[in-house]
Amino acid sequence: MPPHDDLARLLRESRRAVAFTGAGISTESGIPDFRSPGGVWSRMQPILFDDFLNDEDMRREAWRRAFSGVAGWTGASPNEGHFAVARLVADGKIAAVITQNVDNLHQDSGIPPTKVLELHGNASYATCLECGLRHELEALRQGFTERDEIPACQACGGVVKVATVSFGQPMPKDVLRRAEEETLACDLFIVLGSSLVVYPAAGLPIVAKRNGARLAIVNRDPTELDRFADIVIHDDIGPLMSRIAPRR
Repeated sequence: MPPHDDLARLLRESRRAVAFTGAGISTESGIPDFRSPGGVWSRMQPILFDDFLNDEDMRREAWRRAFSGVAGWTGASPNEGHFAVARLVADGKIAAVITQNVDNLHQDSGIPPTKVLELHGNASYATCLECGLRHELEALRQGFTERDEIPACQACGGVVKVATVSFGQPMPKDVLRRAEEETLACDLFIVLGSSLVVYPAAGLPIVAKRNGARLAIVNRDPTELDRFADIVIHDDIGPLMSRIAPRR
């Protein structure tokens, strides 16, 4: 039986599935992953959250990276994997998408933002760390690129940061809580393109499995949690998911 048939069968038998996505679903859109050779962190050192807060030079460097697009996290388009997941959400088969990605491609593929739980934030806009006000990057770009002004909150004057979760920055508690709730409510947990090494996010598949859900892992390379899964598929996500949820 072809691998996609096994996953399609699990989806047919499921009443409430959750998708958990990592960098592997977005590399097919040309977005680099984080840790592999040639990935983002092999090309530049991450800026720690405390350094962003306390070192003006590091804060300036963070904004230089954001406006130059050097990390490559923004500007891409969704691929067939994103669109297939969006079709499954629209059909009511997938209740929520929990993602480690910051590229906004699930929303760009048509999934309602309320159904996308971004554990590591979003690189397509910024927020004030004091009052939480959202700031669009284009509204901040001119002051930085033309006058070398480090962005500040337009409402309260507080520190503004691209809305990703940096190393040393706490994960958003409300998003993590919702992700845990969706994990406990599902009867099928589908991992798509995650190496499952970054915790606490990587613990969610085991939470689902221990709560009685079936676990499917689709990733190009083996993961440490493969032995717990009901099915494991080492394949590219876009072609596989397009066979499961084809364009109509």
